[in-house]
Amino acid sequence: MRRGRKFSTFSFLISLIGFVGYSASQPNIVFIMADDMGYGDVQALNPNSTIPTPNLDRLAREGMTFTDAHSPSAVCTPTRYGVMTGRYCWRSEMKRGVLNGYGAPLIETDRETVASALRKEGYTTGVVGKWHLGLGFQKTDGEWDWSKRLDYSPVDVGFDYSYVIPASLDFPPYVYVEGHEITGKPDRIQPAQPFPAYLRKGELGSDFSMIDCLDQLAAKGSDYIRKEAKREKPFFLYFPLTAPHKPAMPHTRFQGESGLGPYGDFVLQVDETVGVILNAIDEAGIADDTVVFYTSDNGSYMYRYSDDSQPDHVKDATVQGFYEGNHTANGPLRGTKADVWEAGHRVPYFVRWPGEIKAGSSTGKTITHTDFFATAVAIAEGKLPDAKVAAQDSFDLSPLLFGKEKAWRRAPVIHHSGGAMFAIREGDWKLVLGNGSGGREKPSGKRFERPWQLFNLKKDLGEREDRFSEYPEIVQGLEQKALEIMSNGRSR
Repeated sequence: MRRGRKFSTFSFLISLIGFVGYSASQPNIVFIMADDMGYGDVQALNPNSTIPTPNLDRLAREGMTFTDAHSPSAVCTPTRYGVMTGRYCWRSEMKRGVLNGYGAPLIETDRETVASALRKEGYTTGVVGKWHLGLGFQKTDGEWDWSKRLDYSPVDVGFDYSYVIPASLDFPPYVYVEGHEITGKPDRIQPAQPFPAYLRKGELGSDFSMIDCLDQLAAKGSDYIRKEAKREKPFFLYFPLTAPHKPAMPHTRFQGESGLGPYGDFVLQVDETVGVILNAIDEAGIADDTVVFYTSDNGSYMYRYSDDSQPDHVKDATVQGFYEGNHTANGPLRGTKADVWEAGHRVPYFVRWPGEIKAGSSTGKTITHTDFFATAVAIAEGKLPDAKVAAQDSFDLSPLLFGKEKAWRRAPVIHHSGGAMFAIREGDWKLVLGNGSGGREKPSGKRFERPWQLFNLKKDLGEREDRFSEYPEIVQGLEQKALEIMSNGRSR
C-alpha cells in the first residue's frame, strides 16, 4: 500500500512556489459530481431534509464542508467545461445553454485540462460518467454512422481511460462510449417520455438501460479505483453522475423508499452511489492516500414551494418542478437550476483527506468549481500553468483545506445563468447584472437592462431585499470588477 504524503507546512510552501517533480507519495484524487443535486438535498446541509444521505453526511463528518461553494454556471455543460479547464465557459464559444448529445466537442485538443496537467505530474487519469462536453460522432452521407469510431473523446483531452455517456440521461444518443468506441451500437429507438421520467426520442444502444445506468457507472468507477490502486502511480478519477437529473428514474430497489416520489428516491440512489465509490477506496486500502471531492454541477430543478403554495412567478414558469411532499431540494435558496439566483449555482461541496484535512471542519469562503484545477495541481505538488494560457479562473483552495485561511486570496466569483445573465459575488455582496432570474423564472422587464439587483447575502440569503438603489458605490465597484474580469480574459 502506498502511504499518502503528509501535507506539512514545508510542502504547503513548496506548492505555493510551484515546485515541479514527481513524488511517489502524491495522493490519488477523486472528483465526484452529481447532476442537479440541490444544496438542500444533503442532510448535513439541510437538517430539515427527510431524505437520508449517510454517505454524503460521512464526507461532511470526515472532511471539510464548503458552505458557500458555487458551480460556475447554473446549467451543466458550462460547469463541466469550468471543472475541466479552470476557465469560465462564457470565455469559450458557448455563451448560453447546453450541448445536446450529438454536440461538437467544446474543449479544444490543445487546451490544457486538469487531466492533462495531472498526467504531466505522473498521474494516470480516468473519467467515468456523464461527459456532456461534446464527442466526435461520425456521419456517412449525412446520417449518423454508429459503426464508425469517434474521432474525439475524453482521451483526446488528457484522460488515459474514458467510459462515458454523451450528455444528460434525457439526451440521445443513449450509448456508452469507451475510449473512441461505442460499446453497444444503437439498434432501436427510445420513444419520448413525459416528466418526471422525461426522455427525448432518439437512438438507444444495444447494451443501454436507463434504469441501470447509474449502477453501471458505479461499477465501472469502483473497478477503476481497484485497478489503479494496485499500481505505483497515483491516479485521478473524474466521476460525474447522471442523477438526480431527469429522467427521474431511480432503480427499482429505491422506488418508494424516500416517501417523496421519484426525485427523493433518486437522491437516495445518488447517496448510495457515493457509498460504492467510498467503499472501493476503503477496500483498496487507499483511504488515507486519496483526496475525495464531492459536489454538484448546479442546483436542483425542483422548486422549493409545495404545489398548493406556488407564487405566481413559479406557476407561470415555463418548466414546472415535480413535487411529492415538502422537501426543499435547494434549501432556503431562491430559484432553481438555470437561475442566477443562489439556488441555481450554490451547491454541496465536501473535500475529504483523512489525516490531512481536519474532520468536521467547514469554511464560508466563496469558491467556484473552476478552482478545482489549481487545487488538484497543488495537491499533486505540481506547477500551475501560466494564467495567460491555462486555468485562467482557477484559484488554489489548499490554504483553506489545510487551515491557512488567512493566506487565501481569490478574485470575485462570477456567476452565470442558463440564459446568459451574469452576477458577481464579493464578500457579503452579490450584484446581478440584469433583472429577473436569467433562467427558469420569468424576468421582470428586459433581462439585461437596468435597474440591476444587489443583495447582501449575509443578511438576506433568500435574495428578497434588493438594495440596488441604496448602495450606488457598492454597485459601481462590483460592476467595474465584473467588467474587468470579463474583458481581461482571466481572473487569476
